[in-house]
Amino acid sequence: MSSLNTVTSVWDFVLGQDRAVQHLRRAVEQPVHAYLFVGPEGCGSAEAARAFAGVLLSNSDDSSGRINDMAWRGTHPDIHEVKREGASILKDQAEEVIKIASTTPTEGARKVIIMHEVHLMQPAAIVRLLKTLEEPPTGVFFIMLAEQVDDSLVTIASRCISIHFGPLDNSVISSILQNEGVAADVADAAAKSSHGSLTRGRLLANDKQLAHRRDFFANIPRRIDGTGATVAAIVEQILGLIDESTEPLTQRHEQEAADIEKTLVLMGVKRGGKKQLEDKHKREIRRHRTDELRAGLTEVAGVYRDELVRNAHLLHPDAYTTAITRLHEAMRRLGLNVNEAILLRDLIWSLPSPAADAALQFVLAENAE
Repeated sequence: MSSLNTVTSVWDFVLGQDRAVQHLRRAVEQPVHAYLFVGPEGCGSAEAARAFAGVLLSNSDDSSGRINDMAWRGTHPDIHEVKREGASILKDQAEEVIKIASTTPTEGARKVIIMHEVHLMQPAAIVRLLKTLEEPPTGVFFIMLAEQVDDSLVTIASRCISIHFGPLDNSVISSILQNEGVAADVADAAAKSSHGSLTRGRLLANDKQLAHRRDFFANIPRRIDGTGATVAAIVEQILGLIDESTEPLTQRHEQEAADIEKTLVLMGVKRGGKKQLEDKHKREIRRHRTDELRAGLTEVAGVYRDELVRNAHLLHPDAYTTAITRLHEAMRRLGLNVNEAILLRDLIWSLPSPAADAALQFVLAENAE
Protein backbone atom coordinates (compact mmCIF):
# COMPACT_ATOMS: atom_id res chain seq x y z
CA MET A 1 0.00 0.00 0.00
CA SER A 2 1.34 3.40 -0.87
CA SER A 3 2.06 6.05 1.73
CA LEU A 4 -0.86 8.08 2.98
CA ASN A 5 0.80 11.25 1.70
CA THR A 6 0.62 10.04 -1.93
CA VAL A 7 -3.20 10.06 -2.06
CA THR A 8 -5.64 12.95 -2.05
CA SER A 9 -8.26 11.70 0.40
CA VAL A 10 -8.17 9.38 3.39
CA TRP A 11 -11.12 7.56 1.82
CA ASP A 12 -8.78 6.35 -0.94
CA PHE A 13 -7.54 3.73 1.50
CA VAL A 14 -11.02 2.24 1.98
CA LEU A 15 -11.02 0.02 -1.10
CA GLY A 16 -14.02 -1.78 -2.55
CA GLN A 17 -16.53 -0.24 -0.13
CA ASP A 18 -17.97 2.66 -2.13
CA ARG A 19 -21.44 2.55 -0.57
CA ALA A 20 -20.12 2.57 3.00
CA VAL A 21 -17.78 5.45 2.16
CA GLN A 22 -20.69 7.45 0.75
CA HIS A 23 -22.58 7.00 4.03
CA LEU A 24 -19.54 8.06 6.06
CA ARG A 25 -18.91 11.15 3.94
CA ARG A 26 -22.47 12.27 4.69
CA ALA A 27 -22.22 11.30 8.36
CA VAL A 28 -19.26 13.60 8.95
CA GLU A 29 -21.46 16.64 8.28
CA GLN A 30 -23.65 15.96 11.34
CA PRO A 31 -22.01 13.16 13.33
CA VAL A 32 -23.76 11.28 16.12
CA HIS A 33 -22.04 9.86 19.19
CA ALA A 34 -21.85 6.19 18.19
CA TYR A 35 -21.45 4.14 15.03
CA LEU A 36 -21.46 0.39 14.45
CA PHE A 37 -19.48 -0.81 11.43
CA VAL A 38 -20.76 -4.28 10.50
CA GLY A 39 -18.81 -6.46 8.11
CA PRO A 40 -16.62 -9.56 7.89
CA GLU A 41 -13.00 -9.59 9.00
CA GLY A 42 -10.66 -8.12 6.40
CA CYS A 43 -13.39 -6.17 4.59
CA GLY A 44 -11.87 -2.74 5.19
CA SER A 45 -14.04 -1.64 8.12
CA ALA A 46 -10.97 -1.06 10.31
CA GLU A 47 -9.41 1.17 7.65
CA ALA A 48 -12.72 3.02 7.35
CA ALA A 49 -12.82 3.51 11.13
CA ARG A 50 -9.39 5.15 11.15
CA ALA A 51 -10.27 7.34 8.19
CA PHE A 52 -13.58 8.37 9.77
CA ALA A 53 -11.91 9.06 13.12
CA GLY A 54 -9.36 11.33 11.48
CA VAL A 55 -12.02 13.27 9.61
CA LEU A 56 -14.08 13.65 12.81
CA LEU A 57 -11.11 15.31 14.48
CA SER A 58 -9.81 17.35 11.55
CA ASN A 59 -13.06 18.20 9.71
CA SER A 60 -11.17 17.37 6.51
CA ASP A 61 -10.49 14.26 4.43
CA ASP A 62 -7.19 15.68 3.15
CA SER A 63 -4.67 12.88 3.60
CA SER A 64 -1.74 15.27 3.80
CA GLY A 65 -2.95 16.78 7.06
CA ARG A 66 -1.17 15.92 10.31
CA ILE A 67 -4.28 14.68 12.11
CA ASN A 68 -5.38 12.33 9.33
CA ASP A 69 -1.86 11.01 8.91
CA MET A 70 -1.59 10.26 12.64
CA ALA A 71 -5.07 8.74 12.67
CA TRP A 72 -4.13 6.36 9.87
CA ARG A 73 -0.90 5.35 11.61
CA GLY A 74 -2.65 4.87 14.95
CA THR A 75 -0.57 7.50 16.74
CA HIS A 76 -3.03 10.32 17.42
CA PRO A 77 -3.47 10.88 21.19
CA ASP A 78 -7.21 11.48 20.87
CA ILE A 79 -7.95 8.31 18.89
CA HIS A 80 -7.96 5.20 21.07
CA GLU A 81 -8.18 1.73 19.54
CA VAL A 82 -9.40 -1.03 21.85
CA LYS A 83 -8.73 -4.65 20.90
CA ARG A 84 -9.57 -7.79 22.83
CA GLU A 85 -6.72 -9.19 24.90
CA GLY A 86 -8.02 -12.74 25.05
CA ALA A 87 -10.72 -14.79 23.39
CA SER A 88 -13.34 -12.11 24.08
CA ILE A 89 -13.79 -8.57 25.42
CA LEU A 90 -14.32 -8.79 29.17
CA LYS A 91 -15.84 -6.45 31.74
CA ASP A 92 -12.38 -5.19 32.79
CA GLN A 93 -11.73 -3.89 29.28
CA ALA A 94 -15.14 -2.19 29.26
CA GLU A 95 -14.11 -0.44 32.49
CA GLU A 96 -10.93 0.79 30.75
CA VAL A 97 -13.01 2.17 27.87
CA ILE A 98 -15.23 4.07 30.30
CA LYS A 99 -12.14 5.62 31.91
CA ILE A 100 -10.78 6.64 28.51
CA ALA A 101 -14.11 8.24 27.60
CA SER A 102 -14.17 10.24 30.84
CA THR A 103 -10.84 11.98 30.29
CA THR A 104 -10.41 15.32 28.50
CA PRO A 105 -9.15 15.23 24.89
CA THR A 106 -5.43 16.00 24.62
CA GLU A 107 -5.42 18.32 21.62
CA GLY A 108 -8.87 19.45 20.55
CA ALA A 109 -12.49 19.23 21.61
CA ARG A 110 -13.12 15.70 20.32
CA LYS A 111 -12.01 12.18 21.13
CA VAL A 112 -12.70 8.95 19.20
CA ILE A 113 -12.75 5.44 20.65
CA ILE A 114 -12.54 2.60 18.12
CA MET A 115 -13.56 -0.78 19.55
CA HIS A 116 -12.67 -3.84 17.48
CA GLU A 117 -14.59 -7.14 17.39
CA VAL A 118 -17.44 -6.09 19.64
CA HIS A 119 -19.34 -9.19 18.49
CA LEU A 120 -16.98 -11.00 20.88
CA MET A 121 -17.91 -8.82 23.85
CA GLN A 122 -19.11 -10.71 26.92
CA PRO A 123 -22.60 -9.84 28.27
CA ALA A 124 -21.17 -8.32 31.47
CA ALA A 125 -18.97 -6.02 29.39
CA ILE A 126 -21.94 -4.98 27.24
CA VAL A 127 -24.04 -4.13 30.29
CA ARG A 128 -21.19 -2.13 31.82
CA LEU A 129 -20.64 -0.12 28.64
CA LEU A 130 -24.26 0.67 27.73
CA LYS A 131 -24.74 3.80 29.84
CA THR A 132 -21.53 5.42 28.57
CA LEU A 133 -22.35 4.45 25.01
CA GLU A 134 -25.85 5.89 25.30
CA GLU A 135 -24.78 9.15 26.97
CA PRO A 136 -21.07 9.69 26.34
CA PRO A 137 -19.26 12.82 27.53
CA THR A 138 -19.46 15.77 25.14
CA GLY A 139 -17.09 15.41 22.21
CA VAL A 140 -16.59 11.64 22.59
CA PHE A 141 -17.40 9.44 19.60
CA PHE A 142 -17.54 5.65 19.53
CA ILE A 143 -16.84 3.55 16.44
CA MET A 144 -17.67 -0.10 17.11
CA LEU A 145 -16.57 -2.83 14.70
CA ALA A 146 -18.44 -6.16 14.51
CA GLU A 147 -18.50 -9.04 12.07
CA GLN A 148 -22.19 -9.64 12.71
CA VAL A 149 -24.99 -8.50 15.00
CA ASP A 150 -26.34 -11.41 17.03
CA ASP A 151 -28.88 -11.31 19.86
CA SER A 152 -26.30 -10.31 22.46
CA LEU A 153 -25.31 -7.25 20.42
CA VAL A 154 -28.80 -5.90 19.75
CA THR A 155 -28.66 -3.51 22.70
CA ILE A 156 -25.37 -2.08 21.42
CA ALA A 157 -26.68 -1.80 17.86
CA SER A 158 -29.81 0.04 19.02
CA ARG A 159 -27.64 2.86 20.35
CA CYS A 160 -25.57 3.25 17.19
CA ILE A 161 -25.88 4.25 13.56
CA SER A 162 -25.02 1.11 11.60
CA ILE A 163 -22.78 1.18 8.51
CA HIS A 164 -22.59 -2.08 6.58
CA PHE A 165 -19.53 -3.45 4.78
CA GLY A 166 -19.67 -6.43 2.44
CA PRO A 167 -16.93 -8.95 1.60
CA LEU A 168 -14.39 -7.54 -0.84
CA ASP A 169 -14.55 -8.65 -4.46
CA ASN A 170 -11.84 -11.08 -5.52
CA SER A 171 -10.65 -8.58 -8.12
CA VAL A 172 -10.10 -5.93 -5.43
CA ILE A 173 -8.11 -8.31 -3.23
CA SER A 174 -6.02 -9.61 -6.13
CA SER A 175 -5.23 -6.07 -7.26
CA ILE A 176 -4.11 -5.03 -3.77
CA LEU A 177 -1.92 -8.12 -3.41
CA GLN A 178 -0.29 -7.51 -6.77
CA ASN A 179 0.39 -3.90 -5.81
CA GLU A 180 2.13 -5.30 -2.72
CA GLY A 181 4.43 -7.40 -4.89
CA VAL A 182 2.61 -10.74 -5.03
CA ALA A 183 2.76 -12.58 -8.35
CA ALA A 184 -0.48 -12.34 -10.36
CA ASP A 185 -1.26 -16.08 -10.31
CA VAL A 186 -0.59 -16.34 -6.57
CA ALA A 187 -2.66 -13.21 -5.92
CA ASP A 188 -5.59 -14.57 -7.94
CA ALA A 189 -5.49 -17.92 -6.13
CA ALA A 190 -5.27 -16.26 -2.72
CA ALA A 191 -8.14 -13.91 -3.56
CA LYS A 192 -10.38 -16.79 -4.63
CA SER A 193 -9.81 -18.54 -1.28
CA SER A 194 -10.00 -15.41 0.83
CA HIS A 195 -13.80 -15.30 1.30
CA GLY A 196 -13.68 -11.56 0.68
CA SER A 197 -11.09 -10.88 3.39
CA LEU A 198 -7.95 -8.96 2.49
CA THR A 199 -6.35 -10.12 5.74
CA ARG A 200 -6.88 -13.75 4.81
CA GLY A 201 -5.79 -13.08 1.25
CA ARG A 202 -2.47 -11.69 2.47
CA LEU A 203 -1.90 -14.69 4.71
CA LEU A 204 -2.78 -17.18 2.01
CA ALA A 205 -0.41 -15.44 -0.38
CA ASN A 206 2.52 -15.85 2.02
CA ASP A 207 1.81 -18.83 4.28
CA LYS A 208 1.74 -22.29 2.71
CA GLN A 209 0.92 -23.89 6.05
CA LEU A 210 -2.13 -21.68 6.40
CA ALA A 211 -3.39 -22.86 3.03
CA HIS A 212 -2.80 -26.45 4.15
CA ARG A 213 -4.85 -25.90 7.31
CA ARG A 214 -7.73 -24.40 5.36
CA ASP A 215 -7.72 -27.33 2.94
CA PHE A 216 -7.72 -29.74 5.87
CA PHE A 217 -10.78 -28.11 7.45
CA ALA A 218 -12.60 -27.92 4.12
CA ASN A 219 -12.13 -31.68 3.70
CA ILE A 220 -13.53 -32.62 7.12
CA PRO A 221 -17.18 -33.08 6.00
CA ARG A 222 -16.05 -35.52 3.30
CA ARG A 223 -14.21 -37.63 5.88
CA ILE A 224 -17.12 -38.00 8.29
CA ASP A 225 -18.37 -41.60 8.22
CA GLY A 226 -20.41 -41.91 11.41
CA THR A 227 -17.70 -43.64 13.45
CA GLY A 228 -16.15 -42.47 16.69
CA ALA A 229 -12.70 -43.49 15.50
CA THR A 230 -12.84 -41.05 12.59
CA VAL A 231 -14.11 -38.26 14.83
CA ALA A 232 -11.28 -38.88 17.31
CA ALA A 233 -8.70 -38.87 14.51
CA ILE A 234 -10.04 -35.61 13.05
CA VAL A 235 -10.01 -33.88 16.45
CA GLU A 236 -6.45 -35.03 17.15
CA GLN A 237 -5.29 -33.77 13.77
CA ILE A 238 -7.04 -30.42 14.23
CA LEU A 239 -5.37 -29.83 17.58
CA GLY A 240 -2.01 -30.84 16.12
CA LEU A 241 -2.37 -28.33 13.30
CA ILE A 242 -3.40 -25.59 15.71
CA ASP A 243 -0.37 -26.37 17.88
CA GLU A 244 1.88 -26.08 14.82
CA SER A 245 0.28 -22.78 13.85
CA THR A 246 1.43 -21.20 17.14
CA GLU A 247 5.12 -21.94 16.51
CA PRO A 248 5.94 -18.63 14.72
CA LEU A 249 4.16 -16.73 17.49
CA THR A 250 6.03 -18.70 20.15
CA GLN A 251 9.35 -17.89 18.48
CA ARG A 252 8.47 -14.20 18.49
CA HIS A 253 7.52 -14.45 22.17
CA GLU A 254 10.86 -16.04 23.03
CA GLN A 255 12.70 -13.17 21.36
CA GLU A 256 10.55 -10.58 23.15
CA ALA A 257 11.19 -12.32 26.49
CA ALA A 258 14.95 -12.31 25.87
CA ASP A 259 14.86 -8.62 24.94
CA ILE A 260 12.92 -7.57 28.02
CA GLU A 261 15.17 -9.67 30.25
CA LYS A 262 18.18 -7.71 28.99
CA THR A 263 16.34 -4.43 29.48
CA LEU A 264 15.30 -5.27 33.04
CA VAL A 265 18.84 -6.26 33.98
CA LEU A 266 20.30 -3.07 32.52
CA MET A 267 17.72 -0.86 34.20
CA GLY A 268 17.69 -2.73 37.49
CA VAL A 269 13.91 -3.00 37.31
CA LYS A 270 11.95 -5.61 39.23
CA ARG A 271 10.62 -8.62 37.36
CA GLY A 272 7.05 -7.36 37.27
CA GLY A 273 7.51 -6.26 33.68
CA LYS A 274 8.50 -9.78 32.68
CA LYS A 275 5.44 -11.26 34.38
CA GLN A 276 3.25 -8.76 32.54
CA LEU A 277 4.84 -9.82 29.25
CA GLU A 278 4.29 -13.50 30.05
CA ASP A 279 0.62 -12.84 30.74
CA LYS A 280 0.35 -10.93 27.47
CA HIS A 281 1.94 -13.84 25.59
CA LYS A 282 -0.52 -16.30 27.12
CA ARG A 283 -3.41 -14.12 25.98
CA GLU A 284 -1.96 -13.86 22.47
CA ILE A 285 -1.53 -17.64 22.20
CA ARG A 286 -5.09 -18.20 23.41
CA ARG A 287 -6.39 -15.60 20.98
CA HIS A 288 -4.41 -17.12 18.12
CA ARG A 289 -5.76 -20.62 18.82
CA THR A 290 -9.31 -19.29 19.03
CA ASP A 291 -8.93 -17.35 15.79
CA GLU A 292 -7.45 -20.33 13.94
CA LEU A 293 -10.21 -22.66 15.11
CA ARG A 294 -12.88 -20.14 14.15
CA ALA A 295 -11.31 -19.72 10.72
CA GLY A 296 -11.22 -23.48 10.25
CA LEU A 297 -14.82 -23.99 11.32
CA THR A 298 -15.81 -21.24 8.90
CA GLU A 299 -14.33 -23.39 6.13
CA VAL A 300 -16.38 -26.37 7.32
CA ALA A 301 -19.57 -24.29 7.39
CA GLY A 302 -18.80 -23.13 3.86
CA VAL A 303 -18.78 -26.73 2.62
CA TYR A 304 -22.29 -27.37 3.98
CA ARG A 305 -23.49 -24.03 2.64
CA ASP A 306 -22.13 -24.87 -0.82
CA GLU A 307 -23.89 -28.24 -0.73
CA LEU A 308 -27.20 -26.55 0.03
CA VAL A 309 -26.75 -24.17 -2.90
CA ARG A 310 -25.34 -26.69 -5.36
CA ASN A 311 -27.49 -29.75 -4.68
CA ALA A 312 -31.20 -29.13 -5.04
CA HIS A 313 -31.93 -32.82 -4.40
CA LEU A 314 -30.41 -33.21 -0.94
CA LEU A 315 -32.30 -35.84 1.02
CA HIS A 316 -32.03 -33.97 4.32
CA PRO A 317 -31.35 -30.26 3.71
CA ASP A 318 -32.46 -29.42 7.25
CA ALA A 319 -29.50 -31.42 8.56
CA TYR A 320 -27.13 -29.17 6.63
CA THR A 321 -28.83 -26.02 7.89
CA THR A 322 -28.59 -27.36 11.44
CA ALA A 323 -24.92 -28.18 10.91
CA ILE A 324 -24.17 -24.59 9.89
CA THR A 325 -26.00 -23.32 12.99
CA ARG A 326 -24.03 -25.69 15.24
CA LEU A 327 -20.75 -24.64 13.65
CA HIS A 328 -21.47 -20.96 14.29
CA GLU A 329 -22.54 -21.74 17.85
CA ALA A 330 -19.24 -23.58 18.38
CA MET A 331 -17.35 -20.54 17.05
CA ARG A 332 -19.17 -18.39 19.59
CA ARG A 333 -18.45 -20.79 22.45
CA LEU A 334 -14.75 -20.75 21.66
CA GLY A 335 -14.78 -17.25 23.12
CA LEU A 336 -15.78 -18.71 26.49
CA ASN A 337 -12.50 -20.62 26.97
CA VAL A 338 -14.16 -24.03 26.68
CA ASN A 339 -12.21 -27.29 26.38
CA GLU A 340 -11.24 -27.39 22.70
CA ALA A 341 -11.08 -31.18 22.39
CA ILE A 342 -14.51 -31.78 23.93
CA LEU A 343 -16.14 -29.01 21.90
CA LEU A 344 -14.66 -30.31 18.64
CA ARG A 345 -15.54 -33.93 19.40
CA ASP A 346 -19.18 -33.16 20.16
CA LEU A 347 -19.43 -30.83 17.17
CA ILE A 348 -17.93 -33.15 14.55
CA TRP A 349 -19.91 -36.12 15.86
CA SER A 350 -23.10 -34.13 15.19
CA LEU A 351 -22.25 -33.17 11.59
CA PRO A 352 -23.83 -34.96 8.59
CA SER A 353 -21.77 -36.82 5.99
CA PRO A 354 -22.12 -35.44 2.43
CA ALA A 355 -20.43 -38.59 1.10
CA ALA A 356 -22.95 -40.89 2.80
CA ASP A 357 -25.84 -38.73 1.62
CA ALA A 358 -24.55 -38.78 -1.96
CA ALA A 359 -24.21 -42.57 -1.87
CA LEU A 360 -27.73 -43.01 -0.53
CA GLN A 361 -29.07 -40.55 -3.10
CA PHE A 362 -27.40 -42.58 -5.86
CA VAL A 363 -28.89 -45.86 -4.57
CA LEU A 364 -32.37 -44.38 -4.39
CA ALA A 365 -32.03 -43.02 -7.91
CA GLU A 366 -30.90 -46.43 -9.20
CA ASN A 367 -33.81 -48.20 -7.52
CA ALA A 368 -36.24 -45.64 -8.92
CA GLU A 369 -35.15 -46.62 -12.43
